[in-house]
Amino acid sequence: MYQSANRNKRSITIDIACAAGQELVRKLVRQSDVLIENFKVDDLKRYGLDYASLREVNPRLIYCSVTGFGQTGPYAKLPGYDTVFQAMSGMMSVTGLPDGVPGGGPMKTGPSLADFMAGQFATAGILAALYERDTFSGEGQHIDIALLDCTIAAQSHYVSTYLATGVVPQRRGTEGNGGIPSQAFPCADRSIVVICGSEAQYRDFCRVLRRPELADDPRFASNTDRLEHRRELAETFGALTRAWQSDELLAELERAGIPAGPINTYPEVFADPQVRHRGLTFEAEHLQAGKVKFCASPIRLTGVEPPPPMAPPVLGQHTDEVLREVLGLDPAQIAQLREQKAI
Repeated sequence: MYQSANRNKRSITIDIACAAGQELVRKLVRQSDVLIENFKVDDLKRYGLDYASLREVNPRLIYCSVTGFGQTGPYAKLPGYDTVFQAMSGMMSVTGLPDGVPGGGPMKTGPSLADFMAGQFATAGILAALYERDTFSGEGQHIDIALLDCTIAAQSHYVSTYLATGVVPQRRGTEGNGGIPSQAFPCADRSIVVICGSEAQYRDFCRVLRRPELADDPRFASNTDRLEHRRELAETFGALTRAWQSDELLAELERAGIPAGPINTYPEVFADPQVRHRGLTFEAEHLQAGKVKFCASPIRLTGVEPPPPMAPPVLGQHTDEVLREVLGLDPAQIAQLREQKAI
């Protein structure tokens, strides 16, 4: 987790429980655009490092607080972790296989998506606040990010469906939410995902499977019919796809213009020619671990060459470097801070 979250960063250590450490933070704040903190609500007030206090030091500061439940409300001071928010947000209730089938029931996503999505919303909020400051008000502000809020909001059309209609979305395993069929189908060697987003694609799917008459089967003749008979459709088409090797069927589907893809393991993901072409991995030299491979940023800016990637730092690796470069402290001043145990 540390490796994935701290690439291209420098690490300094400051003891904010002592006065010298608190003053060091204030000096850094005077030269900073953004401060992000993940302490419990009101914890930083004890050290004079809350937003109200630091606004006095730098009125242009964008101060972003990321907590489980936000800065206000009956749960504001409660602790929480990713799985708690996946559960409380309803995400687990709509993820997994339906009730009544083997393995059915609410399911957590594999990766810690609540944590990740909160970071993405925090990024968007910070960028918006910087734009507002530099374009309009000239002042910073306090951004309040809650993991519960973000995990609810990230469910997008599922939440919108419920709010607009009162209908509670059901767990459907690998099935999609639009055109049908839209799910995983078993092949002789592994499963693949097929998405028929239009009637034309559905008819082409029937032709690829050498069963064009299924396109006019009364149970499957329209998307509404296929929704109503989705279980029968899955069984009927699953029996047909089992006769194919996955690569052969995927090649036929590609020629027919039907969206489809393999269900890859991680080794297969990073061996995929498209993933390799896009350069989604990089290697960097780590202070302790040597050369380490990482997942690259998916953001591509036209005409902008990103700086050479840095491996995540060990704790405090850049303390002296940052204090020297950012605050202009000399070796004697840094040594004094170390004697005071501020760093």
